[in-house]
Amino acid sequence: MEELDKVKNQIREFVEVCNHKKSLDLLNNLATGKMLRSKLILKIAGVTPESINLCAIVEMIHAASLLHDDVIDEANIRRGKPSVNALYDNKTSIMFGDILYSRAFTELTLMDKKVAYTISNSVTQLSIGEMLDVDLAETFNTSYDKYLDMIYKKTGSLIEAAAKAAAILAGLDENKYALYGRNLGVAFQMIDDILDITQDSQTLGKPAMSDFAEGKVTIPYLLLHERLENKTKLESLYKKELNTDEILWIKEQMNITKALEDSISQAREIGNIGINAVRNEKDSETLVFIMKAMIEREF
Repeated sequence: MEELDKVKNQIREFVEVCNHKKSLDLLNNLATGKMLRSKLILKIAGVTPESINLCAIVEMIHAASLLHDDVIDEANIRRGKPSVNALYDNKTSIMFGDILYSRAFTELTLMDKKVAYTISNSVTQLSIGEMLDVDLAETFNTSYDKYLDMIYKKTGSLIEAAAKAAAILAGLDENKYALYGRNLGVAFQMIDDILDITQDSQTLGKPAMSDFAEGKVTIPYLLLHERLENKTKLESLYKKELNTDEILWIKEQMNITKALEDSISQAREIGNIGINAVRNEKDSETLVFIMKAMIEREF
């Protein structure tokens, strides 16, 4: 997609300003994902120099958060490629994340004040979400509300801000687009959490069934725990390297209790609320397609 190439080129230009060769080398080692946030911004605001800059800023913030995440999670794979902390070390990954954050915020100061506030405020929420994620991994979390609050802050807040900021640039109803973005982010994360169980490592580009071992009690595990008569067995497998029999038991129980099926239904329900928020807005068909593609995806 030509527009996304423009975003990638803009990111490179923003990093080149640093006049630091290692930063450019590190940028080359970053695995490019779906660029969901850029697709969203460009669909809402159109392709303009300002919207391309906004995309680049948001993608740099997102990339920085992932660099920090990989260190926190001790992850060696990101999108099927070795992560920066695996290729270099944790210190390099953290510092490069800081460079991307600071360059993004520097460029953000040159944008519309309301846009700048919307994005920067969401990064505070994102950072709190990351801390909540770490805190929730200390013990077996059984609170659906805590899980939902964490995934909104960690994933939904930046996508919500991207959609809202794009609407501000385009002079559209920012509240409707913010709701769409918020729900897209939450539904997207829920599906990510479900795919950790249903897909294999090769498809995911990371080890399968790793969330539970890392201490993440995601939506399928929450529903499963709620519905199991023998909750102790599931709790005993928490933060454990699972063997084949244990993985099979979890998957069987997910199907028997319909925990997986109902998790997918909840993600769809949240997605549909987002769709309804923008249904009568300009070019809403593409936003409906983006939401459905994120919910129905298999990777």
